[in-house]
Amino acid sequence: MMPAAMSRRARQLADQGESFVTATVVRAQSPTSVVAGNVALVLGDGTIEGFVGGSCAEHSVRAYSLQAIESGEPLLLKVLPFGKEGEVGPEGREVASEDGAVTVENPCLSGGAIELFLEPVLPAPRVLVVGDTPIAGALLRLGAELDLDAVAVEGEALDPRPGDLALLVAAHGRDELHALRRGLEADLPYVGLVASRKRGDGVIGELRGDGVAAELLERIDVPAGLDIGARTPAEIALSILAKVVAVRRGEPAVAATAIDPICGMTIAAVASTPSVRREDETVYFCSEGCKAKFVAAHQHAAAD
Repeated sequence: MMPAAMSRRARQLADQGESFVTATVVRAQSPTSVVAGNVALVLGDGTIEGFVGGSCAEHSVRAYSLQAIESGEPLLLKVLPFGKEGEVGPEGREVASEDGAVTVENPCLSGGAIELFLEPVLPAPRVLVVGDTPIAGALLRLGAELDLDAVAVEGEALDPRPGDLALLVAAHGRDELHALRRGLEADLPYVGLVASRKRGDGVIGELRGDGVAAELLERIDVPAGLDIGARTPAEIALSILAKVVAVRRGEPAVAATAIDPICGMTIAAVASTPSVRREDETVYFCSEGCKAKFVAAHQHAAAD
């Protein structure tokens, strides 16, 4: 069971719209420093709050938790001591992978094995809806049913945030130009305009005349949504949100990882991971010890 203080922290993160992972030890094989039921929260920047293993085990937990945040899918992570399941391949310490589960070898463990369930907790992505029309109203109502944070906004006051999923302009001529420009400049994954093809061409022409780049204008979906022969406001909203869902469920981004060149461990390539800058690349390490070995080896090679 999650401790009360950590449960409060998880609720706080959720209320703030932060992405995080609940990492729970479901099995611990002696000798290890954790027990089944230990829980930690892994934040989007790789920070770990709580205890689910020593510093080396934490690297695996951090790396795969960040991947779970990117994919939105839970993951069973099995961390074994080095050498328990065959030779380590060129990809690092990951030795087995199947749907929903990954097994890694960890050279720093004291001899036991740990299994953890990594469950991502993600805020509902915001969908910005501009307009005071029946279609805009239907978008707001149906969006909530699809686990989308559909928010009504004024076109002139539109201020997209990082992580916003879509801009849907259903204003029938009011505040369209500013809203579309802001959505395109913010690089929102989906920008849709509710309009006929003829009127849409006119709006795009005005934006082009205002200096909006052609490559940005090509991203406006007009008429917005999938062509399902929709006629009523609810049907049109359904067709638009179907397109938004398709964008949302598209190929997920992959969290950045790296291989420690000293021990071969797969680690998260984030600011909190020990690293050195060498030529045109950043080299990451599981610990300050591996980093020191790398630096010493290259200083010796340079001296020769």
